[in-house]
Amino acid sequence: MMEQDSISMEIINPNAAGIDIGSRSHWVAIGQQEQDIREYGVYNEDLFAMADWLLEKNIKTIAMESTGTYWQNLYAVLISKGFAVILCNGKFTKNIKGKKTDVKDCQWIQKLHSLGLLTSSFLPDEKTEQLRTYCRHRANLIHSSASTSKKMQKYLRLLNLRLDVVVKDVCGLTGLAIIRAVCNGETNPQKLAALRHGNCIKSEHEIAKALHSNGRKDYLFALQQELDTYDYLKDKIALCDIEIQTKLNEIIANDENKKQHYIDAKPHKRINKNTPKDIDLNLKSYQMFEGTDLLAIEGMSYSSVLTLMSEIGMEGIKKFPSAKHFTSWLRLAPNNKISGGKILSSRVPRGSNRLKIALRNAANAIGNLKDPTPLRDFFQRINFRKGRVSAISATARKLAVIIWNMVVKGVSYINPEGYLFLDQKRKLGIVKRIKKQIDKFELTIEDLNITNS
Repeated sequence: MMEQDSISMEIINPNAAGIDIGSRSHWVAIGQQEQDIREYGVYNEDLFAMADWLLEKNIKTIAMESTGTYWQNLYAVLISKGFAVILCNGKFTKNIKGKKTDVKDCQWIQKLHSLGLLTSSFLPDEKTEQLRTYCRHRANLIHSSASTSKKMQKYLRLLNLRLDVVVKDVCGLTGLAIIRAVCNGETNPQKLAALRHGNCIKSEHEIAKALHSNGRKDYLFALQQELDTYDYLKDKIALCDIEIQTKLNEIIANDENKKQHYIDAKPHKRINKNTPKDIDLNLKSYQMFEGTDLLAIEGMSYSSVLTLMSEIGMEGIKKFPSAKHFTSWLRLAPNNKISGGKILSSRVPRGSNRLKIALRNAANAIGNLKDPTPLRDFFQRINFRKGRVSAISATARKLAVIIWNMVVKGVSYINPEGYLFLDQKRKLGIVKRIKKQIDKFELTIEDLNITNS
């Protein structure tokens, strides 16, 4: 009878533990024997008891899955105790096919970590993580207010007040003024139309024609309720903006390398209505990235820069050794699958995060530019060959590479053709039309009565 051969693998992390995270309890394995496995609860005293047991067993490094938000408190406790903790994506710790239990899962994680087969997920520093919490909460509030805006539009339509036809934004200056007047009992279309803001395209007569209500009290009550909810959410967003500004000031004030930088305002840069109004994000981003002007890139908005600061931060970008690693983490780089020297697939991996979405939105804005720029021309070339979806992904990847080089290597963004803001475009357009008229009528300096002073 032949003896069975055994395959041994080199132990990379000899004093390693694996933890299977759960909502009600955590399972810990420091080896593959039955006595090496324990279950702990999720209360604070249970987490510290787990940490004490691991210290007693001389454990140096620990691997755990990033399961929901259940891992965060345990992660903080283990870090405070001096352990080297690796947070892993769940897809890299999947066990082989067979019976699945919590005990087997923690044993499998411990075995993989001991052999050095697990890699850590990206985690921002503590200050960036706190800023991220505020910004993500603010984004959720904006999403809720947008949902409330749609409900107000629905009840206006049921009241036969077709405000959505005559104004661009129901929750703009004209729209909100009319909605508040309707909720206060005003029914005269002419008086409602008189609340029109001067920037509104439609005339008072056109707006008045769309504001003949059917007077349904139930719909009016629901509209009032949604308006109150909208105002409540706007107040919460304003409070969130104050916390974001406070956190940004705190981060910058405690770092000499950041607070020494200054940049002039960009008055021509458009500000989206959801952008924090009382925060100078142009200056804050310039200071946060220590003299790197990311808003010099066409297509980059204030919200895109705020997302970059809160999701990853300057120190987070520097954790990536190259721009390729950065774009791969963002899932913007093709995942080439090669067999026998032949590329079987080169699709961009599925998955998304808030920073990827922000870069894709910036890429889409670049694609909408009318004036030619290098990035806009790149977008159009990809769009012509592969379609707009591929062009957005490719341009977002190029933006990520540019941002990494600007922040890590200190390379300034230079647009050789220049990018003009709206007022500058209007000025050039006027000059162009004047020159065209001069050429058309063959006018001379004497005809124009121009004198050189």
